[in-house]
Amino acid sequence: MAFFIWALLCLINFAKEARAEPLSFAFDGFSTRNLTLLGDCFIKSSNLGLTRDTSVPSTSVGKVLYSEPIRFYNPETNRSASFQTTFSFSVANQNPALSGDGLAFVIIADNSSVGSPGMWLGLMNASDVSSQRTRPPFLAVEFDTYLDVGFLDINDNHVGIDLGNLISITAADVGNLQMNLKSGNVISTWIDYNGTIGVLEVRLSYTDQRPRNSVLNASFHMPNYVDEYMYVGFSASTDGSQDLHTLYTWSFSTDGAGGPAPLLTSPSPAPAFTSSPSEMDAQQPSPSPSTHFGGVRRLSHCKSIFCLKFAAFLGISISSAIVLAFFILGIMACTYKLWKAMKNQETIPPYSDTLVTAPRKFTYKELSLATKGFSMSRVIGHGAFGSVYKGILPGNDVAVAVKRSVTSTKESRSEFLSELSIIGRLRHRNLVQLLGWCHDKDEILLVYDYMENGSLDKALFGNTGPVLPWIHRYKILAGVAAALAYLHEECEQQVLHRDVKASNIMLDAGFNARLGDFGLAKMTDHNKSPDATLAAGTMGYLAPEYIHSGKASEKTDVFSYGAVVLEVACGRRPLERDLPLKENVLVDWVWGLYRHGKLLEAADKRLNGDFEEEEMERLLRVGLLCSHPDPACRPSIRQVLQILTGEAMMPHVPLFKPTPSFAISSLPVSLQDIISEAGYSARSSSPSDSI
Repeated sequence: MAFFIWALLCLINFAKEARAEPLSFAFDGFSTRNLTLLGDCFIKSSNLGLTRDTSVPSTSVGKVLYSEPIRFYNPETNRSASFQTTFSFSVANQNPALSGDGLAFVIIADNSSVGSPGMWLGLMNASDVSSQRTRPPFLAVEFDTYLDVGFLDINDNHVGIDLGNLISITAADVGNLQMNLKSGNVISTWIDYNGTIGVLEVRLSYTDQRPRNSVLNASFHMPNYVDEYMYVGFSASTDGSQDLHTLYTWSFSTDGAGGPAPLLTSPSPAPAFTSSPSEMDAQQPSPSPSTHFGGVRRLSHCKSIFCLKFAAFLGISISSAIVLAFFILGIMACTYKLWKAMKNQETIPPYSDTLVTAPRKFTYKELSLATKGFSMSRVIGHGAFGSVYKGILPGNDVAVAVKRSVTSTKESRSEFLSELSIIGRLRHRNLVQLLGWCHDKDEILLVYDYMENGSLDKALFGNTGPVLPWIHRYKILAGVAAALAYLHEECEQQVLHRDVKASNIMLDAGFNARLGDFGLAKMTDHNKSPDATLAAGTMGYLAPEYIHSGKASEKTDVFSYGAVVLEVACGRRPLERDLPLKENVLVDWVWGLYRHGKLLEAADKRLNGDFEEEEMERLLRVGLLCSHPDPACRPSIRQVLQILTGEAMMPHVPLFKPTPSFAISSLPVSLQDIISEAGYSARSSSPSDSI
């Protein structure tokens, strides 16, 4: 009898779960029924505009959501819903000189407010970041039409997948499909998430024919990023532009663990919406969504009654079978946990020597306590394959920086272990010091010294604090050169950093430079010819021969160092698209001033002339020399260090920028193959430091 009662309760619980039946709706034209319109959304001629339709540049943000919450996972079983959505949209860029920021399909917890316009896409508030407030969870597929380096955008024409913040976990260049998001053409989109295997796929086309191949896909477990019940819809924004974001059709369906919210005993309140004069011609009833939705609820209710009767009938006959099944499942679960633990250990042996010689092995609990459970309020930066948190070690109150893998994929684990295998052997006063490591819960964490003054990028371009003085700038560049000379010439094996840039140069309390983030670094034998790989690094810092051939060398690091030198001396980023065409590439602009005998005019205007002219001219010439298009003509980093310390004379720098003489390889490299990371946007004041 006890077994019968237990089995009956299990089946009744299963019957309750049957209420979470699949949900689907389709809009071939839009009205305010079953939709919540927020911000600047409006409906005109059955089409839905997400941002203002104006004849003059304006800042606008709008969000539209399906009015009913939808169940996206079962917290008791931790099962994710699968969902599919199809929609068509266009972005009409009425003034190409002023580009908007794009739109996003979003699954979000907040159905009553709109976030900030511009680069925030209405999904987040800029004040939430600065005040470190907790933000409502969301999952978004962004169709981004503005290159914002603060969010690590790859270009101004891409699709990205965002999980809880606007730094995409993966992105794809839409230009590879011969498509332009800002063309004004109608774009059909298909987004599919398989909750069983945890894979999301995105497809795009100018036609209504579903493409065979996806333009973008990502693997993640949805319950880690959404609440049980969420709202689905769209959000878009502009920032002083005339982009009009229009939605024409939309269909959505979910199955598995998902479905509509639980049945209510009283009618739901009427959906909220923002009134707009243009909505008056769109008040006709929507033909399908509400009818279909009600049908699903009635079907769900009938199935629930059927399952309850079926449970009572079968309870006695299958109770023993259920007990046996659960016994077998228990054995299988224990076996799986043991196998998983053994598998996790198998990832360590290739780097076991390094792990043993690392200063200290931390426990996961220690680092979780130190970072307040890896709170978003403790995030201080983002590296190539992880986020960086400030931590206070329990017991001794020592401040540390904890670098944490953002995924548990084989690639990210390999990159973290690669970084550990390299930096664990390095000791130099101008390198970030590794304090320890942790490998637990499918995560790898690296612990470093905490740098009080953040990154060089923040010191140069942050909106708070005084301008970085000249005496610190010259010392910082000499320190970075010393660190690279150690990596290139003094280590047992040569280390190529491959990602030298301002956001990877950290500053301690005395503004001494510490080069960090070895996630892309490679170790090789001295004087060995480099192997070809996909180019990795940041546009503006990548040597031209590296982009074409994929072969990194010490001279490609020298080129990146030259870009940093000019950045520090001029107070400008290597690439700035908002400037006139002749000035947006920093090295070309400096070379033009040098050709006309006006080199010192390139000095950072914020210094107000408070610098040593001889040192400034020396730095600018070193920057041009390191930026020489021909790698054979660049100095070694040891020569650069000797020039900066006055131990060697300055070589001749040609008045005109030379033409590259290297042979172009046949290795195909596109912008999406380059891992793009940058610290700040021209419109952003939020730091993106990295270890």
